[in-house]
Amino acid sequence: MGLRRRSGCTKLLDMSDVSGPPFRADHVGSLLRPADLLDARTRAAAGEIGADELRAVEDAAIADAVRLQRDVGLHTATDGEFRRATWHMDFIYAIGGITKVEGEGRPVHFHNANGDIDWVPAGLHVDGPLSIDERAPIFGDHFRYLQSQTGEGQTAKLTIPSPSMVHYRGGAAAIDPAVYPDEDAFWDALSAAYRQEVRGLAALGCTYLQLDDTSLAYLNDPAQRAELAEQGRDAEHQHERYIRQINAALADRPAGLTVTTHMCRGNFRSSWAAEGGYDFVAEALFGGLEVDGFFLEYDDARSGGFEPLRFVPPGKRVVLGLVTSKRPELEDKDVLKRRIDEASRFVPLEQLCLSPQCGFSSTVEGNALTREDQIAKLALVVEVAQEVWGYA
Repeated sequence: MGLRRRSGCTKLLDMSDVSGPPFRADHVGSLLRPADLLDARTRAAAGEIGADELRAVEDAAIADAVRLQRDVGLHTATDGEFRRATWHMDFIYAIGGITKVEGEGRPVHFHNANGDIDWVPAGLHVDGPLSIDERAPIFGDHFRYLQSQTGEGQTAKLTIPSPSMVHYRGGAAAIDPAVYPDEDAFWDALSAAYRQEVRGLAALGCTYLQLDDTSLAYLNDPAQRAELAEQGRDAEHQHERYIRQINAALADRPAGLTVTTHMCRGNFRSSWAAEGGYDFVAEALFGGLEVDGFFLEYDDARSGGFEPLRFVPPGKRVVLGLVTSKRPELEDKDVLKRRIDEASRFVPLEQLCLSPQCGFSSTVEGNALTREDQIAKLALVVEVAQEVWGYA
């Protein structure tokens, strides 16, 4: 596979550089929860075991997950999001000024080959000043334990939802006007809180942070934009606001902290919620979002073509999510290589990486795969990366 460079590139990534993330072979974050962890969570919810016993089970499961990632050849190590029920809401409900409200969440309609699934998360109210304590960042204790388990050649990655997700789930209707009389005041406070989170995590030694954001992928779907418009939101420009606010959250981030974002169109029990290529958001997103890399869902036709990647500037990496985490069938290596080659027509090969399209368990339920399937998928990513780039 030959290298393709676009004219006008002023900076190209060194093909021999394996010192930092995102790596040629990488993964999004969540992993299938082992049976004993699921059992412990059920027993804890029923009051049969206490928090300390649950944490001990979580600790053992995370230590095993870190070994799994090392054994398949990955440089990235996550905790599999094993201490969470969902990839995003556990974090959001921990932000000061946000209250979890049962029974008020809007249903999310997911689809798969066998039919539809509705998931109704709890709602949220912004009923106080938004805050995150820099001295005790959300998931800070999760990161400390993860870092304690990583070995030589592994980089601990923490995944958290982007600021957009706080707004996308509730919109202006979830904000108490007595606290924030307009959305600008809300956004200023939210971005300021996230800046505290970012600084606090960096102070703990975090060098690889990922902001997960389904909204920036959902907004490519005309049906999703129509739904937002019916709610009175500015669906045509929502993505521009989200990009500005993520950038504000990352303003003056500490040196040495790599930040990526991950976008997909829903991942719940092997089902999806939205469709459409990245065309609608591409120019503003790739040209304007101040992150170091983009994890992009590209495992089937719902994600569209690679043409939007032409807006990715030099110096940023694109992690192609070509390996599905939704189904157990293993992808063909030659097909993956051809797709990487196709993508390299729009962004140079040295800026590309490979991963699964999403996590394996965005919620505690997990996707319809086995642990063995998961290992095979991750190993495939590493093997293809080694064959394409010479290292993973």
